[in-house]
Formats: sequence, C-alpha cells, structure tokens
Amino acid sequence: MTASLIRPATVSDAPGIAHVHVESWRSTYPGMLPDRYLVGLSTATHEKRWRGLLTGAPPRGRRTFVASSAGRIVGFSSCGPQRTGLPGFGGEFYALYLIDQAQGMGMGRRLLAAMAQHFLAAGTQAAMVWVLRENPSRYFYERLGGQMLAEQPISFAGAHLMEVAYGWTDLVPLARLAADPPVEG
Repeated sequence: MTASLIRPATVSDAPGIAHVHVESWRSTYPGMLPDRYLVGLSTATHEKRWRGLLTGAPPRGRRTFVASSAGRIVGFSSCGPQRTGLPGFGGEFYALYLIDQAQGMGMGRRLLAAMAQHFLAAGTQAAMVWVLRENPSRYFYERLGGQMLAEQPISFAGAHLMEVAYGWTDLVPLARLAADPPVEG
C-alpha cells in the first residue's frame, strides 16, 4: 500500500466511506452478527446515510475523517459528543474502520490521533469508545492506553452481545500518535 493521507471527510467521500463501512463489517463481524444481516448490508444505503451526515456543516462537535491511499478511501473514523452518559468523558469515538488490506499499517492509529486532535482543539480532554467484547480489534484500544470503563449488554440485528467501553482521561498522548511509528502488537 502506498503512502496514506488522513483528512476531514467531505460529502464526495460518501461512496468510499460506505464501501469501507460495509466491507469492514462483513470482514469483522462474522460469528458475532447474523450472516443474513451482514450479507444484506447495502453500500447504496450506507452511501445515502453518509451523504446526509456529511452535507453541510457537521453537527456541533461531530467530525468524520478518512484515510486514503493511492487516491482511494481505505478507512474512516467518526467522533463527537459522548452519547451514553459515562461521567468524565466529553467525547466519544463513534467509529473507526479500515479495509483489511489497510490494517496493520498505522492508519487506524492516525485516524484515532486525528479524532483526539479534533477533541483537544474543541476543549475536550477525555474521550471513550464502545467496542464489541468479541471484536479482536478491541485490543488495539488497549495497546493505545485505553482503560476499560464499563461493559453493557446490547441487542443488534437479533444478536445478544456485550459491549466494552474504553476511555482516555488525557487525549494528548493519543493526539501525538500521528507522528509516532505504528504500535506493534
């Protein structure tokens, strides 16, 4: 994979984000979510949703970033105000997905750093993320200093799952990851 670029998303990125969204769910969640749900994911539906989210100014505090390589979107991240009421964490990392071929190259780390930088620029010092307990990618957050905060049961697409919350009380080290070499693990 060639050199990558991390930048704020625009509405013209909606098709690429939708592709990454659908493909990453299909490769990440087999065995966690029902096959019929994963097969039924629609790039067109996700593209419409992302066009709506990216049209005009982003809602207060919300931001989406893309990772591109060779002019093609290979990952995205999205963040904004925390939605679950965990005290002490003003920000939430809503999503961070990469296509399989882009994993292990530091792009996820750089997307996380971009979100941390966004929060710090807005005066938010602490943020958290919810991730499925069965998702092996959760250890990415642990390697980058995320501390386990909570667990909660969720139901999604007919599956009963557990989510784990990880949090960072100081986003400065995460924001600095943009310049650091990839974390091995």
